[in-house]
Amino acid sequence: KVATKVATKATKKAASAEVEISSPDRLVYKGAKISKGDVADYYRGVADWILPQLANRPLSLVRCPDGADGQCFFQKHHAATLGANVQAISLKQKSGAEDYLYVRDLAGLLELVQMNALEFHPWGSHVDKPELPDLMVFDLDPGDGVAWKDVIAAARDVRARLQDTRLESYVRLSGGKGLHVVVPIARGPSWDEMKDFSGAFAEAMAVHQPQRYVATMSKAKRGGKIFIDWLRNGRGATSVVSWSLRARPGAPVAMPLRWEELGRIKTPVAFDLPKALRRAATLKADPWEGFAQCRQRLPKGR
Repeated sequence: KVATKVATKATKKAASAEVEISSPDRLVYKGAKISKGDVADYYRGVADWILPQLANRPLSLVRCPDGADGQCFFQKHHAATLGANVQAISLKQKSGAEDYLYVRDLAGLLELVQMNALEFHPWGSHVDKPELPDLMVFDLDPGDGVAWKDVIAAARDVRARLQDTRLESYVRLSGGKGLHVVVPIARGPSWDEMKDFSGAFAEAMAVHQPQRYVATMSKAKRGGKIFIDWLRNGRGATSVVSWSLRARPGAPVAMPLRWEELGRIKTPVAFDLPKALRRAATLKADPWEGFAQCRQRLPKGR
């Protein structure tokens, strides 16, 4: 069982009140007139939704000191300057052990926002067992000329093929051009096994329908097709978390959806910050209901 310690609402409110956001009026998304304070308020508003999927996982950030329109950079290593509530975990790398970062609660999340983090990209494993992934992600990345309806059809195709292997999946808008199909997995398989399975799965789809899909990163081969990106399932790879803002014009959000509502979504950037905040406040049920309790076994071979 994965232990994800997420603070209570009362604790969250107390912790968030203690995190000072400097320059709250500075515009982060200039075109949308969204400030740094607005970003902090957004993450406070969606904390109950984002923290269960974000907390206690090694984490990469997209930090944008000059706003989303300026120069942004990825950060995966811990630094003491990030804040007292941002945690460190030592992970083995080829060069030796390195300190990666993670958060346990809203206070840690807001300290990262204070350091100009906009996007949050967790590993597919938790810090208590970092070598045992519990998440598999297929990122459906459309090439030039691919219609949105075809991306939706591809996600449904991935879902159906996963169901053929007795795996249930969940869908989200990436906040970019495509969709993510996310598969919770019971801990047990290694990173190599997870990557081998997802790679074989994507390749099988590309072989079966080469006019629609590719399973390789080569841009030259992707025109008019959808890249089934399975490479996020290797050790150290990350995917943007549900409810994360994206550092793109308009402040789009990576939004989890029910499969039943996918057909009503008219654009891959259907949710910006204000719309996502309204959704978080009015949702009566988790669009990924059952996700946290889903403990599926990775099939052997393909």
